[in-house]
Amino acid sequence: MKIAHVALWTRNLAAQQAFWREMFGGVSNALYTSNNRLGFQSYFISLTDGPTIELMTLPELGDGPGGQELTGWAHIAVNVGAKQQVDAMADRAAQSGILVSPPRTTGDGFYEAVIRDPDGNLIELVA
Repeated sequence: MKIAHVALWTRNLAAQQAFWREMFGGVSNALYTSNNRLGFQSYFISLTDGPTIELMTLPELGDGPGGQELTGWAHIAVNVGAKQQVDAMADRAAQSGILVSPPRTTGDGFYEAVIRDPDGNLIELVA
């Protein structure tokens, strides 16, 4: 089994698309606008050696409970290949002001840094 894609609700589709392209070298399809669900738009971002991420938006995204779609996810871990890549990406993230936690080895043996995307969602960079 493998992950087909993960999905992320966002209020700023263009910022998320640029983030995944610039930070991870993702390749995006053309903007999809649904004919079935008013206001729904999305991009699929394909990562070189990983899953595809569907970036989705709706005008009425919510911030709390109530049955509506909400922005974000808890976190996603992206394996970037090597400790040196984690370090390099963490340096770039620090310069951009989005580094949450610098590179370190976790108790469960992962070498990781944590960054935030444009909506504030956490992304672990792991090796």
